[in-house]
Amino acid sequence: MQTAYFAGGCFWCVEAVFQRIQGVGLVESGYCNGSTIDPIYQDICTGSSGHAEVVKITFDETIVSFEDLLQVFFATHDATTLNQQGNDKGTQYRSAVFYTNDEQQTQANQFIQKLGDNIVTEVSELDVFYMAEDYHQNYYNNNPNQPYCAMLITPKLDKYFK
Repeated sequence: MQTAYFAGGCFWCVEAVFQRIQGVGLVESGYCNGSTIDPIYQDICTGSSGHAEVVKITFDETIVSFEDLLQVFFATHDATTLNQQGNDKGTQYRSAVFYTNDEQQTQANQFIQKLGDNIVTEVSELDVFYMAEDYHQNYYNNNPNQPYCAMLITPKLDKYFK
């Protein structure tokens, strides 16, 4: 099993997408690469902690490759808006790939290069990952009728998985 870390706006959205990919075993929401030690959601919301809302994806590389995950990632969020996804604004909502090895770094940079010059996705080495609070885990699956989920996540899933 391998791990990948992606930030593409609200982690509820990113989590919901990757939970539906064959070969992905576990998706965990959390925070990474900021200055606050053991941050909580309220720290992240200020935008001053430096952390991104991120998902940690554990995947079976014999079923789904890191490049496959990159394809899903870039197809399901707007990688051309700096520090924003829809109405979610701030550095915590930035588009980023946090790599764990040289191969992931190379693949992410090559993938972005193919997409063109208007991509603002950050490619950085993973420094530290903090698990988000329990209520953020498996959020969409537990709350599909919550207004944010129903308005933003359900249409995204319907569009991508049909």
